[in-house]
Amino acid sequence: MHKILIIEDNPDIVANIYAFFEAKGFEIDNAHNGKSGLALVSTNRYDVILLDVMLPGMDGIKICRTLREEFYNKTPILMLTARDTIADKVVGFESGADDYLVKPFSLVELEARIKALIRRYDNDHFCAHIEVGPLSLNLDEHTAKREQTTIKLTPTGFKILQVLMTASPRVVSKAELEEKVWGQDIPSSDALRTHLHSIRQQVDRPFAQPMIITVTGVGYQIIEPHLQAE
Repeated sequence: MHKILIIEDNPDIVANIYAFFEAKGFEIDNAHNGKSGLALVSTNRYDVILLDVMLPGMDGIKICRTLREEFYNKTPILMLTARDTIADKVVGFESGADDYLVKPFSLVELEARIKALIRRYDNDHFCAHIEVGPLSLNLDEHTAKREQTTIKLTPTGFKILQVLMTASPRVVSKAELEEKVWGQDIPSSDALRTHLHSIRQQVDRPFAQPMIITVTGVGYQIIEPHLQAE
């Protein structure tokens, strides 16, 4: 199931999007302003963000820049706006938007653009090799190394490390991490904490500086040692 966040203050537009996409099996969240939108992004995972340019308080351009430059969020962003000049579109793209749809728009076209963004994101972010500083994963061979030292992981431990490294340096919430590792079948016990303890014994304990960081009340991240020192 794909999940969409709408950051839009027009209730009619929001209602139409909800009615159209929920009937097609999409899961929808909605924020009416930038502050609420950023809060939802920090605690949830979305496949696409629909972002209105003209919002009260923080406008869509500022929200987009904040997501890209401060949150390091790579979720595809489709901007919704009544402004249709080339200059307006350039500003939107330069702020980090992936696509641009002018109001009023067809919901059928919006669906096509959303599906295209999801496909493009999935293709662009499939990689057989992931590196974060001295830590590397080979997805084809299912192997992990730090500073050329082989790390032995369980299949679940490998998946947890893959999620954290793919998102790095973004903080991944506990809920997002559990969803990506176990889907809808999340264990009832505190399995994530147990797996993370085991992963840390391999990834961090033999080395001078840890890379797996717990951000209290938020989630977990993997970050390069030299970035922590800055």
